[in-house]
Amino acid sequence: MDGEGERRMVDSEGEIHMDPALYMAATQGKVSILKQLADPEEPSVLSATTPQLNTALHLAALHGHAEFAGEVLGMNEELLVIRNGDGDTPLHLAAKAGKLEVARLLVNRAIAWPEDKKSPLIMTNKAGNTALHEAVQYRRGALAVVLLDADPSRGHDLNEQMESPLHMAAREGLVQVVEKIVSYPWVGQKFLPSASLSGTALHQAVLGTHHRIVEILLEKMPDLIDLTDSQGNNALHYAAQKDHQKAVELLLKKRTELAYKRNLESMSPLHVAAQYGSTAAIKALLRHCPDVAEMVDKDGRNAFHTSVLSGKAAALRSLLRRVRPAELLNRVDIHGDTPLHLAAKNSRVHSALLLLRDRRVDPCVRDKKGHTARSLVEKKLHTGEMDAYEMYLWRQLKHQEYKRCRKQQLPPLATYPSRRGDDKYFERIVETYILVATLIATVTFSATFTMPGGYNQSDGIALKGHHVAFQIFVISNTVAMCSSIVVVFCFIWAWQDPVRFKVDQLLWGHRLTVIACLAMLVSLMTAVYITVAPASRWPAYVVIAIGTSTPAVVVLMLGKEVIFVPV
Repeated sequence: MDGEGERRMVDSEGEIHMDPALYMAATQGKVSILKQLADPEEPSVLSATTPQLNTALHLAALHGHAEFAGEVLGMNEELLVIRNGDGDTPLHLAAKAGKLEVARLLVNRAIAWPEDKKSPLIMTNKAGNTALHEAVQYRRGALAVVLLDADPSRGHDLNEQMESPLHMAAREGLVQVVEKIVSYPWVGQKFLPSASLSGTALHQAVLGTHHRIVEILLEKMPDLIDLTDSQGNNALHYAAQKDHQKAVELLLKKRTELAYKRNLESMSPLHVAAQYGSTAAIKALLRHCPDVAEMVDKDGRNAFHTSVLSGKAAALRSLLRRVRPAELLNRVDIHGDTPLHLAAKNSRVHSALLLLRDRRVDPCVRDKKGHTARSLVEKKLHTGEMDAYEMYLWRQLKHQEYKRCRKQQLPPLATYPSRRGDDKYFERIVETYILVATLIATVTFSATFTMPGGYNQSDGIALKGHHVAFQIFVISNTVAMCSSIVVVFCFIWAWQDPVRFKVDQLLWGHRLTVIACLAMLVSLMTAVYITVAPASRWPAYVVIAIGTSTPAVVVLMLGKEVIFVPV
């Protein structure tokens, strides 16, 4: 086989594979090896490809070897428009990799490309991306500017996802690229809403929290503010979703009416903010447009309903602070449900408790089936599905009804169903609490006879009895022991009526156990301080620091719900 045959490496299917030496030369930019392998009189050698259909020019562009690429183009200029397996031209690869010098070389060749042939500047790969799309997508700002200088109109080309380089640049925060694109006077359908979920460039800038780009687009392309994505969301819906307060302010300052626009689900931006728990956006929206709280969606639900359904207690708290009319808090949807009804139906205990603490919320309202929020929660009592959180809520609802609904007709109160011996999980809970409480009582009882610092052998009086720390020890130790004794007796009697115990005593049993544990921590810290501090202070202070941080660690891990017991 002659030298040329070796370099071309034709397989059984007739495909020409690249010579390994040429591959190494292209990836390393070895011009001298290229000149040895390629004959200027026979440029077909350079048409050989890798399995991914990359030519030597693709490899040089990808690795940034401008001199090598120039030599290749000098031998075979047609390689400039050859696509690889992904449909990428060498300019696409240079744009992705951010190889600026190679890109300038390829762009200059593309500018001089014959007008009767498709220019590399407008060629797209399989994703429908031009080289400019790829440069912006990979955040190659300087390279994108070079491409825009060569052909400014490419900034509005749409790919398969209906995204233009302007969309991408706005999302990625490439201010210089955005300014370059919007400065070019382009006539066409640039203001048509996108057929995809991505919306307009303004939507993308809002999503990316690029406020400078939002300002540029509002100034240079003001018509974008009225456009929506395929779900009917305008840019303010996006700002509300992402809780971008500054974007909300910018958009409302430009067009206040945006706050009253609905998407295809009939949701206003305030609904969206409530759904996603965007408290900063809620604050901004209600400050500019306080009456937007009156808007309802297709189910007749306002922002209070939405925040409850989505379980966003922070959003509900923000709404309660800023919305005044009581009618909005007690408004019924098309199914006759108030926000409190929805909280009860969907086990949104935290939201329900927030609503109950607000005097404007009426717990006496009945839905279309005659249920109050209390009777809705009550349904789970007989099925055994009610957990400790809902039991606590049930008690609060009963209490509020008793206080505020005496003159109204209400559903009858349920009685405690009798359930004994059929709840294995409940048995384990009771056994665990009895065991823990017994251990605490045993330890604290023994600590009473081994007081820190010891006793006076003659009269039996504690040697450190006059210290404040000792007095704190005695009190905390007593609290721990007495609390645990109460828990033991409570749980011993739990078997008399397990369901009633779950509702009325279990939560307090759990809380007393927590109190006993906290009191034991205090006993530990004071005992160590009394016995260790006189000889060496720093170990005593370390123990105190660890002890005081323990409750904070527990709350951090379990949240405020640590005061409840899951049953």
